[in-house]
Amino acid sequence: MRPALVSVLAALALAVVLVSLAGLLTRYYLGKRALEWFDATMLRVPLLNKIYGTIKQVNEAFSTGSKTSFKTVVLVEFPREGTHSIGFITSEQHAEVQMKTREKVVCVFVPTTPNPTSGFLILVPEEKVTKLDMSVADGIKYIISLGSISPE
Repeated sequence: MRPALVSVLAALALAVVLVSLAGLLTRYYLGKRALEWFDATMLRVPLLNKIYGTIKQVNEAFSTGSKTSFKTVVLVEFPREGTHSIGFITSEQHAEVQMKTREKVVCVFVPTTPNPTSGFLILVPEEKVTKLDMSVADGIKYIISLGSISPE
């Protein structure tokens, strides 16, 4: 009875190893190839390529990594005094600009609606920037939804 139990356990262990190996192969090789094929196909479809391409760019720009592109959601007077736009602080250190303007400026990206992959990069004096309690994800949702989805 013991040799039968050993052979069953060996067969079970071999099955687990083969299934795991097949899963890894699929995930890292076949899975990547399938995604590449899907991307190429979606980018060839006339109307979908604009939507899919935009979503893909936004996802790549905002995907979490070791360094985030946007640090804080802010309110700035843009495009003129008296009107306000939502923007994102991208960096705060510009030695040459600060030396020339004699002001501490922050780099603010003001995205366009509903396509946040384009927009304006403006340098704003730090005292003219109003920081919001909104998360970056909520800010992006707010912009993409044309302001119809307000953050909680």
